[in-house]
Amino acid sequence: MKIRLLALLAIITSLLSGCGFNQVQTNDEAVNAAWSEVLNQYQRRADLVPNLVAIVQGYAAHEKEVLTRVTEARAGVGSIKATPELINDEAAFAKFQKAQGDLSSALSRLLVVSENYPQLKADANFRDLQAQVEGTENRITVARNRYIKAVQEYNVSVRTFPNNLTAMVMGWKTKANFTVENEKAISTAPKIDFNAPKPAAN
Repeated sequence: MKIRLLALLAIITSLLSGCGFNQVQTNDEAVNAAWSEVLNQYQRRADLVPNLVAIVQGYAAHEKEVLTRVTEARAGVGSIKATPELINDEAAFAKFQKAQGDLSSALSRLLVVSENYPQLKADANFRDLQAQVEGTENRITVARNRYIKAVQEYNVSVRTFPNNLTAMVMGWKTKANFTVENEKAISTAPKIDFNAPKPAAN
């Protein structure tokens, strides 16, 4: 009886290992870990924004449009609940990605505007926050790249034979990944006008 039970367990184990069940589970955990790091870095950036806006406002209060855009973009990011289910919902993921992209764009404009204010650029707190934001952007890039690779491995594992048969039975689907929203804009160098009139320092 024991021999038959052991033989049955051995057969089941070999079938499970051959159907890709364990591989998909491993890849899924890798995606979840990579996603957690992406969220961690995005949250770090969002936490820096209020202090950055406050300092810029002290020197450039009349730059209301830029300051408002940053504040609104951060609010847009905060309005999206980054639950684990988000990476399984392509539409929700696209909305999340757009909100983060809007904040990136608004922050870029804010840092460009700061170039027009010598006193602001000389502020030690501003320089520290600027360095932290730039460092966080780099960390976000690294975290996104890791997530992209993890999702690629997961998606391949659920789409290739024989794993795809197991995926169909278990209801596993491919996960959403980061995309370039505007490839033309990315391939075009930004235009910076150094001849634009600068406000007088206070």
